[in-house]
Amino acid sequence: MSSVFEPEVVEVMDFSKADRSTETQLSAEEKREIDAEFSHYEDKASVGLEALRIVQKHRGWISDQSLQAVSDYLDIPPAQLEGVATFFQLIFRQPVGKEVILFCKSASCWIMGCARLQAHIEQKLQIAPGQTSGDGIFTLLETPCLGDCDKAPVMMVGEEMHRNLTEQTIDEIIDNKKRRHADESTD
Repeated sequence: MSSVFEPEVVEVMDFSKADRSTETQLSAEEKREIDAEFSHYEDKASVGLEALRIVQKHRGWISDQSLQAVSDYLDIPPAQLEGVATFFQLIFRQPVGKEVILFCKSASCWIMGCARLQAHIEQKLQIAPGQTSGDGIFTLLETPCLGDCDKAPVMMVGEEMHRNLTEQTIDEIIDNKKRRHADESTD
């Protein structure tokens, strides 16, 4: 911890051209998808969030190099994109598992036993919130609300919403995802 006399050291991202790797280039597919978004927005800066989502879909997360590539392509400052990326919970600025579990912690979910269910997930996957399972498949993240309070407790895995959760349904969801990823790796 810093004092008044000892300022805290803060790591600053270096976006200098000399430090860039080949990852700072967008693929033709990423560019095509971003270009398709331009018709929906007034200017390039407004496409920032969608561009980050597109790149994340292809790369799994937004590295500093990926953020710089989007910045270069849209011709907007990296700091502006960083603000967008860190504001939205579904833009990942560090590596995550193939399946991100967003576990709802709303009042409705609490009333319906989400603490017990989250503990079950943590035990089953041997991870805490913010961690990724040893096999790299699952990352568990808490979220304040998923907007499905009448069907609590809920969680979202990838883009799939799962409602009225029980330990049994959680086990089925996780086991099915594990099998699917095991099958994909043997193909």
